[in-house]
Amino acid sequence: MDIDWGALGTVFVVALVAAVVLTVLFAYGVRGLSERAIAREQGGSGVVQFTGSIVCFVVSAAVVAYGIYLIVA
Repeated sequence: MDIDWGALGTVFVVALVAAVVLTVLFAYGVRGLSERAIAREQGGSGVVQFTGSIVCFVVSAAVVAYGIYLIVA
């Protein structure tokens, strides 16, 4: 039995990058929601922050859904 170390390394790097990207996107989404709350306390609407956080959450969900699709298919 031979191990294809190049393929294993590729899988490791892609998984690491995907995990970092997903974590950063979700963190920016949470940060946008907190910035919206701060903007609303100061009398602003916070629409831009809310929109940005929704975009981050949708992209995060899309990355997770694509990962599940790759596993199932």
